[in-house]
Amino acid sequence: MAHLKGLFFILLVCMVRCSPPEEPIQCSSSTTNCTITNSYGAFPDRSICRAGEVVYPTNEAELTAAVAKATMRKRKMKVATRYSHSIPKLVCPGGDDGLLISTRFLNRILGVDATAMTMTVESGVTLREVIDGAAKAGLALPYTPYWWGLTIGGLLATGAHGSSLWGVGSSVHDHVVGLRIVTPAASLAEGYAKVRLVMVGHPDMDAVKVSLGVLGVISQVTLKLQPLFKRSITNMGTSDSDLGNKAVGFGNEHEFADMTWYPSQRKVVYRMDDRISSNVSGNGRNNFIGFRSTSALTLAIVRSTEEGHEATNNPGGKCTDSKVIVSALMMDGYGLMNDGILFKGYPVVGYHNNLQSSGGCLDSLEDACLTVCPWDPRIKGEFFHQTTITIGLSKVQNFIQDVQKLRDIVPNAMCGLDLYNGILIRYVKASSAYLGKQEDGLDFDISYYRSKDPTAPRLHEDILEEVEQMALFKYGGLPHWGKNRNLAFDGVINKYGKIGEFLKVKQTYDPLGLFSSEWTDQVLGINGRASIIKEGCALEGLCICSEDLHCAPNKGYYCRSGKVYTDARVCTRLTNSH
Repeated sequence: MAHLKGLFFILLVCMVRCSPPEEPIQCSSSTTNCTITNSYGAFPDRSICRAGEVVYPTNEAELTAAVAKATMRKRKMKVATRYSHSIPKLVCPGGDDGLLISTRFLNRILGVDATAMTMTVESGVTLREVIDGAAKAGLALPYTPYWWGLTIGGLLATGAHGSSLWGVGSSVHDHVVGLRIVTPAASLAEGYAKVRLVMVGHPDMDAVKVSLGVLGVISQVTLKLQPLFKRSITNMGTSDSDLGNKAVGFGNEHEFADMTWYPSQRKVVYRMDDRISSNVSGNGRNNFIGFRSTSALTLAIVRSTEEGHEATNNPGGKCTDSKVIVSALMMDGYGLMNDGILFKGYPVVGYHNNLQSSGGCLDSLEDACLTVCPWDPRIKGEFFHQTTITIGLSKVQNFIQDVQKLRDIVPNAMCGLDLYNGILIRYVKASSAYLGKQEDGLDFDISYYRSKDPTAPRLHEDILEEVEQMALFKYGGLPHWGKNRNLAFDGVINKYGKIGEFLKVKQTYDPLGLFSSEWTDQVLGINGRASIIKEGCALEGLCICSEDLHCAPNKGYYCRSGKVYTDARVCTRLTNSH
């Protein structure tokens, strides 16, 4: 325990120099024979994503020319963003000759209309740049994801959101009032590419604003903003005994409410977060600890410690370490700072733009990788699965109570979650977007250990697999498009009532399917399935096990039923007999 206290202290203070994330696209020459990965360095199936070429347009005209040239050649295309944060293979064009269109240099704020309270940006602008640009004009985008390294185009394509049931809700795409999107055109007469303007009221808006990137390349986005305001945040930790009862109503009590749940410790932290008068004093800021630049040495030691617990089948070690980590996070206010420098206690009051999002590890200069984003694949650091599923409010109470029942059967099985700051629970409202949320719900964001060896089972693997399957199938949850393992996407499109309307727009915008890929065809139910059935496939979430071979019988893990959700099929460690 003492060594982790020391490591946490290092994590807090060793933030002087850092190395920015690596370019996700790597080419053998300057722009040809390329590969692309995500910011975590691996797709769920560990495949290598190749492309024949990458282009970096700097304006809409260059973007249109790139789409036209590729359309004329009937070349597959995919859009790549600056930091490439989607876990599934949304950026893979397919084949070795595909074209990657990077929005890295489509990064300008084109205009802010203070009277209309709108902002128009190119699609490669990061969330941080949107937040800062709006604030300079005395405006704010009210609800956003908590990580500011996402681009506007990327977060719209995957339906990214913050936490709120108020107003039109926390999904950024529901604050879009206009889009310009470049799509293929079938003939020379049309120039092989077409720029489409889609405004509020346009019949295609509900398809375009969450599209998985299969309609074309978003060029520009116009967002509806609000006058800049202040917020007051208080985190309150308490027992999780009544979480199931309280979770639904809490989102109506506080505009920016969320919850962080530590099931193994039977604790939940409620974030009481509301806008307040700008006359209230306070200059609070958010510098979330998990998004700060961190010493590569610290990260290596922490990772090695968890690998040691895994190798020695020591969940107790994870439980001990997680208590230290969670206690330290709570004492430090999770990175909130009252005066922009230190956390001195609650409430933390400040302007919205300084509290809504963070990502300090992107503020960096090149060095010898002394400090990095914690998940940077160039060093030995965090490597995890991320299961993020939204469950309808009417079903949330029963889901939480089922997870608690499972926790009570195997009390130390979820300690590993707390090492990744527990389960983040956010509120998200139903959207008119065809691929948006179908009903008001709670989004459960769960990160947990992933082995560098895809054939290695995890400690208490069956418990988290049961939670995952319970959320998806017993409670009909919707997986986040930019996260999750393959199994979450099998048949998922049947949960979307207007998928037919979306596919009609897709056929109109991209009749040749040049922006489609094997992955998006599987997810959208057009061709094939997302699961990959092979030996050991359940270990990485490529499949749900149906026989022992899908687990790791040679290492004592066999396919068995769930403990609470008995329809689940999970990889269970059996020590004596099976």
